[in-house]
This record gives sequence, structure tokens and C-alpha cells, in this order.
Amino acid sequence: MSKKGKILVVDDNEEVLIAVEMLLSGYFEKIETIKNPNLLTSILEKELFDVIILDMNFNAGISSGNEGIYWMNEILKIDSDAIIVFITAYGDMDLAVKAIREGGTDFIQKPWDDEKFITTIENSYKLRKSKHDIDKLKLKQRHLSENISQQFPDIVGESEQIQQVFKTICKVAKTDANVLILGENGTGKELVAREIHKKSLRSGEVFVNLDVSALPDSLFESELFGYVKGAFTDAKHDKPGRIEVASGGTLFLDEIGNLSFSAQSKLLNVLQNREISRLGANYKIPIDIRLICATNKSLHDMVSEEEFREDLLYRINTIQIDVPPLRDRIGDVQVLTNYFKNLYERKYESKELRIDKSVIEKLNKYNWPGNIRELQHAVEKAIIMCENSTLQADDFWFGASKKETQTETLDLSENEKRLILQAIEKNRGNFTLAAKELGVSRKTLYNKFKKYDLE
Repeated sequence: MSKKGKILVVDDNEEVLIAVEMLLSGYFEKIETIKNPNLLTSILEKELFDVIILDMNFNAGISSGNEGIYWMNEILKIDSDAIIVFITAYGDMDLAVKAIREGGTDFIQKPWDDEKFITTIENSYKLRKSKHDIDKLKLKQRHLSENISQQFPDIVGESEQIQQVFKTICKVAKTDANVLILGENGTGKELVAREIHKKSLRSGEVFVNLDVSALPDSLFESELFGYVKGAFTDAKHDKPGRIEVASGGTLFLDEIGNLSFSAQSKLLNVLQNREISRLGANYKIPIDIRLICATNKSLHDMVSEEEFREDLLYRINTIQIDVPPLRDRIGDVQVLTNYFKNLYERKYESKELRIDKSVIEKLNKYNWPGNIRELQHAVEKAIIMCENSTLQADDFWFGASKKETQTETLDLSENEKRLILQAIEKNRGNFTLAAKELGVSRKTLYNKFKKYDLE
């Protein structure tokens, strides 16, 4: 039987420490002992323990138990889930009840019965593990509930290009290899990541996604690694990060090319050591994730320009999947149009519509700069606005016409204004999506919007 669990024993009596260590060493992975409770804070800031066995009195002649309760409160400040078993020589039941009422888990009287002592500590360890499992389950359940409310369609297509992507997904899903997904905006990179997870051995675990481009650098660490209570002004309670929640499952980092150099270093450190430290805590938490990243940028070019760490690139792209743009997926425009038509007919409870052949001719001629996402929005809008039983070419509108999108001036400001308006109109006033498409931050887009007085 493999030994698990870390036990810390705090008692000023050397003989008690030796006796407890000898008694428990055959049952637990690690037994650490200290005589001086003043060392507790520094030890717990570096490492957390499953059970802490704590003496109630440390100074000679004192038997109030207040010292033990004081140190229990200090322990709980560092680890709010700490399991504390008190040990006392005085058999004072009132004292033991007071200690448990204020946060202790159990107590042991000196002299103790060895078998009862072992059983008490084993049960305390199981309680700690059970609390952690429940907390972890709640976190994953919350994340799963958030995802259930969103709609993640299947990857749809019959073209040779998308079939090649399917083959790669099936091969890589069976492994735990890190995957880098490359492709233009709107090509379905997140759907590919979710499909890898669904076909993997981790499919029963959680899929956690994080859009790096939507996250200010100042929040990256707290969002990814989590924090402990008091780590910063608004840290009112402990909060696990996305990596911790994803442990056992898959972590998907979208737009990985937007990570700052500092954030890249921190992520690389996590991938190398397979452990994280929450903000405000010095102890390490082991993690087990399958990492999938995606970007629309050329990371190899960014490495050449010293904007992306080469060692991180090697870590994240054990396998690389290139998702083709819609314009290169011959025949898939019609397949996807039918798919989205059926989807939105159900959503809006509309009558079944026919698609005139002029529609497909028009859609096949268009370049689809926004890829599948743009086609999806075009079909949705056509379904909503259609006034008869057949979708016609005129029901599909792609934003600015070809004539309007041609550059009629070389003035940078005028062209910038035009592109900003185009992006905002195309994304229905959503500044976050418009900024993403323009390759700038939302703040930069908003500042330019005000600068050109486009309100």
C-alpha cells in the first residue's frame, strides 16, 4: 500500500515528537515535527499539510489551552481548510470542546492508545482529502454549468482540408501532448480544441478555456494561478485559478500570441515544474493539465522578432494543427450554410426555408475574411429578415460592398477611420470583437473612436 498524506506535529516535548513520528511513519508519506510553534508561519507559507497535530500548552505551568487556540487561529489564517488535531495531557473535556468549537477537528489525550491515535489521524486525513475533493468538484461543476449555457456546435465540413484536420484530431487526442492550433479569426480553433478534449482520455474531466487577449496583463497571474485571502486589496477570500480548476482535464489558452513576455515566463515555469503558487502564497500546488493553445499570429515570426519565447513555443506545440480559412475549404460553404440554416430555424422557431441557388453562387464568390463566424452571422441575419419561404441572394449582406472597401485615399487617418467603422459595424457594435479583429486592444480602439469623434 502506497503511503500518502503529510503530517505536521507541533509539541514542545521532544519525547512526544519522537513517539508520534515513529507511530505514524508507517502510515503516512511525510511526518514533520517542530518544538517551537513560532516556526509554524514560516513552515506553512512554504508547504501545506494534510493534518496538523498541535499541543494545547507550550509554556510550563500553563494549562488553559489558550496557546493552542492562538496557534490554531494563526494556522487558519494561512490555510483556512487546515485539519487540526489537538493533543493535551490534562483530559479537560471543556477545553477540548472549546478548541473544536473554535475551528479544531478532533483531540487526543495523553497518554494515548496507539491504535486509537492512528485511527484519529487517518480519519482526519480522509476528512481533509474529502473537503478538497468536494471543493474541486464544486469548482468544476460551476465551470461546467457556465459552459452548458453556451452553445458549442460540432465541426462541420466535408472538404479535403477539414477532413485532414479531423484525422489529426483523432491521432493527437489519444495522447497528452500539448497542441498548438493556428488559424485566422473565425475559423473554429476553439471547436478543434474542444473536439480534442472530447476524444481524449480526459473527456470526463473539465475543459477550461481562457481568452488571453481579453485579459489585461495585470490580471493574468491572479486569473491563471488564483490567489489567497489578503493577497491584494480586493482579495476577500481564497480563489483558485484556471490552471488549478483545469487540473485533471484540459486547459485551452486562446490567442496565446497576445501574452506579454513576463506572462510567457510565468507560464513556461508552470509547464516545466508542473506546479503553481497562488498569489500571496509561497506553497506550491501540483497540477495535471493537458494544454491546448491557439493563435492567429505567426509565433515563429514573433520568436524571430523577440516577441515570443522560443523555449515556450517548443513547450506548447508538440503537435501543431493548422485550421484552414473558409475560402480554402472547397464545398464547405454550402454544407455550413445548410447547417446554420437548420440551427437558426430551430432557434427562432421559423418555418422551413428553401435556399435559392443564387445564394450559394453569391456565398461561394465571397472571400469570407471573418471565416465561419462571419458566415454564421450572415445566415442568422438572413433567417431573421427573410420575408418569404425562400432565401434569396439579396437576403445576404456582408457589410461594406467591394466598391466601399476599396482604398480611395492614401490618407492614413481616413483609412483608419474607415476600417474602425467597418469593424464595429461588422461586429454589431461589439468593441471587444471589433478590437480583436483589428489586432488592437479594446482600450486602443475606444481611444481612436473618441479621437476621430466617431460617436
